[in-house]
Amino acid sequence: MALIEAYISMSADGYVTGPGLDREPGLGEGGKVLHEWFAHDEGRPYLDELFAVSGAVVTSRKVYEITGGWGEDGLYRMPVFVVTHRPEGQVVKGDTTFTFVTDGIDAALTQAAEAAGDKRVYVMGGASIIQQSLRSGLLEQLQLHIVPVLLGAGTRLFDHLGGPIQLEHLATADTPGATHLTYRVLR
Repeated sequence: MALIEAYISMSADGYVTGPGLDREPGLGEGGKVLHEWFAHDEGRPYLDELFAVSGAVVTSRKVYEITGGWGEDGLYRMPVFVVTHRPEGQVVKGDTTFTFVTDGIDAALTQAAEAAGDKRVYVMGGASIIQQSLRSGLLEQLQLHIVPVLLGAGTRLFDHLGGPIQLEHLATADTPGATHLTYRVLR
C-alpha cells in the first residue's frame, strides 16, 4: 500500500499563507516567499524526488481553483484527488486526471492510495486538507519545509487538530531557502 505523506512549506512561526487572503488569494500578503526555496538549485532536488516517488496527489477544491488546475497540462502527470463538497465530473489535463471526491478526506486518501500503488500519496494542502489528513489517522509522514521568515499572521498549519499528535523525527536537511524536516506520524 502507498505511503501517505503531507508535503508543505511554512513560515518559522507556523503559517502556510500570509494574511490578507481576501486581497491576495492563494498565499496571502508576503506568502510567496514560502515557495521560493524550490526555485533555487539547492531546492530543486526536493521537488524532483517528490515527483519521482509519488503516484497520486490529494488537494483541496480551493487550491485546485486558485491554481486553475495547474494550467493546460495539469502539472503533476499523475492522478489528483480533489476533496470538495461540489460534485464535478473528472477533468483530464495532459497526463493529469483530476477526480473530485465528495465523500471526505478518508475516501480521497483511500482512492489516492489505490491509484498510487507502491508509490507515495502526496497530500499537498492547503492547511485544512493536511489537518483533516492528520485527524483521519491515515497520514503516515509529514514533510515540513520551514522558510526563515516570520509572517505574523495568516493560515496556521496546525490549528484544529483535536488534540496532540505524536511525531517521530526522521530527517533534517538545510538548504539556503529552507530547513526540511521529515516526521513519521505516530498512532
